[in-house]
Amino acid sequence: MNNNQTVEKLRQMRIGAMADLHLQHVKNNGLQELTPDEYLALLTDHEWESRQNQKIQRLLKQAAFRQKASVEEVRFAPSRNLDRNMFNRIATLDFINRKENLIITGASGVGKSYLAQALGHQACFNGLKTLYTNTARLFARMKLAKTDGTYLKELNKLQKTSLLILDDFGLQALDNHSREALMDIIDDRYNKTSTIVVSQIPVSVWYDIIGEGTIADAILDRIVNSSHRFDLKGESLRKGILKNQD
Repeated sequence: MNNNQTVEKLRQMRIGAMADLHLQHVKNNGLQELTPDEYLALLTDHEWESRQNQKIQRLLKQAAFRQKASVEEVRFAPSRNLDRNMFNRIATLDFINRKENLIITGASGVGKSYLAQALGHQACFNGLKTLYTNTARLFARMKLAKTDGTYLKELNKLQKTSLLILDDFGLQALDNHSREALMDIIDDRYNKTSTIVVSQIPVSVWYDIIGEGTIADAILDRIVNSSHRFDLKGESLRKGILKNQD
């Protein structure tokens, strides 16, 4: 048996991790230590784990997170108004399986963005396609897509995203283009995928920010009624040792 040819064939079939491990065992003369079944299982598991890691890294890159965040590093100080049990339930991502939404509100600096991105990272680790975006920039991109004829294509991409994180929602009132884009995005995703909305603005004010009563009613009905909520409190974390959590 020509091991070099075997390794080359594995690489040509794009089974690179398996090829590398097999070559390592050949060089170390470790082929006698395992039965054929055990060795095949070892190679297969190594290739599978390599591909899973590559998929996770690809999902993290595509998600375009602003910062690294982890659910394990979320802090539950009483002053934050963040219930540990509720957050741990949300962190299982079962709300995504149920096609539900999450709303995170609170003043600037209290850790809203970090919380959302921690859940987004968790979704990527679970193999779920995720996108993190500043809401105003998304609306600007959708407006441009209207002019160059790619609007439906962009909507389709968003619909296929298992978890969409809209950060800094409502910092300014929506114009007609933004209102229409938000309605299209939310309507396409309703009961199909999950959205996390992050905002400094209380939900009670969203109606006025969206404008156009009928459209505002339709959007809020689809977002709010199927959502879990975190309303964070306390001083800005940027002033303390947790300054990286927003």
